[in-house]
Amino acid sequence: MLDPDTIKGHILISSDIEAEVEKLKLLLKSNRVVAFVQEKFLIEHAKAVVAEAYISESKTKYIILGALEFNAVSQNSLLKVLEEPPRNIEFIIISPTKSNLLPTVRSRLPIIKGQLSQIEKECELNLARLDYDAVFSFLKTNSRITRNEAKATVEALYNRATVVDMLILSQKQLDNFDMAYRLLELNSRPQSVLALILMGFIDAN
Repeated sequence: MLDPDTIKGHILISSDIEAEVEKLKLLLKSNRVVAFVQEKFLIEHAKAVVAEAYISESKTKYIILGALEFNAVSQNSLLKVLEEPPRNIEFIIISPTKSNLLPTVRSRLPIIKGQLSQIEKECELNLARLDYDAVFSFLKTNSRITRNEAKATVEALYNRATVVDMLILSQKQLDNFDMAYRLLELNSRPQSVLALILMGFIDAN
């Protein structure tokens, strides 16, 4: 059986934040667990997290940060405590997508996949050399996908851009990925959401 005290801080990518928090609370029930779960994680939440981190504990305390959105200011205010956490403090950040988190935050904790509602998939589009014909064909192929399939496709596009094509995304392109996920949560038409992302690469070419 997994010893809760051996669980280290990490970033958990999952579309069901509340379910992941409940699983962690059950797994870590022998330890103190403090969860900060918000729709939007703002600077006031970050300040509360830092304050909680400096409340000393005799055994490991887990601080869980879960949100659909993390703004840049709140993330920047956490960098020092994530880099050098106080004794016996472990941080677990839960986000539906990696693109929600700044590279400086992602570099401080290992990233693992949780119980995603979507299946990971690969993307064959070359985003570095995207043209209108490729965009039209891609949107036609994905014209009838479900919301969960669209979420998986957004993740695949992000992975293709940053890992396969090794592109340095502009702020606008990063914003488009974040906006795409939020739009899908609001039941926007998947084809329109995918078009938003792809046109961001056309404009950059």
